[in-house]
Amino acid sequence: MKLGAFSVSLSVKDLQTSRVFYENLGFKVFAGQMEKNYLIMKNEATLIGLFQGMFPNNILTFNPGWDQDAGLVEGFEDVRDIQQSLKTAGLAFATEADESTTGPASFMITDPDGNTILVDQHV
Repeated sequence: MKLGAFSVSLSVKDLQTSRVFYENLGFKVFAGQMEKNYLIMKNEATLIGLFQGMFPNNILTFNPGWDQDAGLVEGFEDVRDIQQSLKTAGLAFATEADESTTGPASFMITDPDGNTILVDQHV
């Protein structure tokens, strides 16, 4: 199973304070907008998302169809196919992608320790 680019989406209290903190660790703003309360930051191949007021806990995020530079990956595994494989394996879903659609879609699952995993396809 190919899940695509990986990042950690952090729920932060103060976006500007978190931005400065992660810049001090060598991260640079890669995408997002302060005005929309989120930034995607990058340090080499490592991605973190900083999200203020969007969700209550940190999330592990996978982006099928994207590489670590948000570049399109040819022949990627569609989010709906990944979802179907996980359903077959017996996993429970917090949210599901509409399997009658194509293109961008997402689903969420929770690991045995309560960590949220978002599989979010943008293409």
